[in-house]
Amino acid sequence: MQSYLGTVIAALAAAVTAVFVVEVVHRVIRRLGRRSSLMIELAEHAHRAFQVATTVLAVQFAVRFTTEYAIGTGWRKALLHLLVLAVIATTAWLVAALLLVAEDTALVRFRLDVPDNRHARRVRTQVVMLRRLTVAVIVILALGVMLMTFPAVRSIGAGVLTSAGVVGVVAALAAQSLLGNVFAGLQLAFSDAVRLGDVVVVEGEWGRIEELTLSYVVVHIWDDRRLILPTSYFTSQPFQNWTRSDSAVLGTAEFDVDWSIPVQAMREELRRLVNGSELWDGRVCVLQVTDATGGMIKVRALVSAANAGSLWDLRCLVREQLVAWVRDQLPTAMPRTRAEVGDAGSNLSWQWVQSGRPVRRPRADGGMHDDARLFGGSDDGAARSGAFLGPDDGATRDEVLGDADEPVEARR
Repeated sequence: MQSYLGTVIAALAAAVTAVFVVEVVHRVIRRLGRRSSLMIELAEHAHRAFQVATTVLAVQFAVRFTTEYAIGTGWRKALLHLLVLAVIATTAWLVAALLLVAEDTALVRFRLDVPDNRHARRVRTQVVMLRRLTVAVIVILALGVMLMTFPAVRSIGAGVLTSAGVVGVVAALAAQSLLGNVFAGLQLAFSDAVRLGDVVVVEGEWGRIEELTLSYVVVHIWDDRRLILPTSYFTSQPFQNWTRSDSAVLGTAEFDVDWSIPVQAMREELRRLVNGSELWDGRVCVLQVTDATGGMIKVRALVSAANAGSLWDLRCLVREQLVAWVRDQLPTAMPRTRAEVGDAGSNLSWQWVQSGRPVRRPRADGGMHDDARLFGGSDDGAARSGAFLGPDDGATRDEVLGDADEPVEARR
């Protein structure tokens, strides 16, 4: 009983000493960490794991050295085996905590609260995927080492290794979907096809990549729903990524109106509207007639915004204001089905073209305002036109883009 009591006292003393030493080290790290982000992360996230691992290791040494007289007894062997398992588990916890601290310290340099955060989001996506993979590998290795401490497991180790090929084939066939998602997650992390925070259109839903794991991707839809998809979906199915290279996007608002609509007046109204809105980024404002069949014409307003959210609100604003403008200023230009009685010689007030008057026709030499041309008329439009030229259109490309040093007005 005195020997058992001495072992218990030694174990308690070792635990108290370990806790005291760890606390001193923790306070020193916190004092030194006032100017180091690494020290701050160590003090906050690795303290508990370091404390538990050190305490268990100290207790294990105390029990081992104070029970040397009891070598060969069953209780000592069982207790030491249990402490060895605890040391392996807490050491794995400490290693995982240290790796997470290193990853968090590396992420501090890549901020997401800046306008151009594409590189930061890409690095964060890769680090998050590596973090999950690292934790999984550490857990598997720790379990493997713990199992190898049992003599029965070690005795069948040779047989397991000889049949590893068969077991591997069976496991691969049974978990091919899971493994496919894991490899797809790694491919997404390092191919830069999609990142955390990217705005995407998936399955007809518009949302943002909220979470990206090795097995699934969470898309935060605009109405606060969540769409859960396997990672293999993004490597096997087409989807739209609105922020892969830039967050600025273009959007349209289409109108079916009567042939009597004064297009230039509507174009000027669109320009006045976007100039007075903070949602417009000043890049693209174009109004064009894209179709003229079925007794009506289709007018498309193309505008640009700095991000997808602003673009949505800007498109809705353009629709609302132009509809009100047509209704209030040009009610006869609203879409309608009509039957005319008379001929061109009639002198009715509702006829917008009178007999004998010259009809004003658009110029055929391409002399249009900037807001009437999508591919040309400005630096942005010229660059867009050049992007759609083929390899055999070099001369045309030069004509569109012109000399880089030549003023825009001279190139028109």
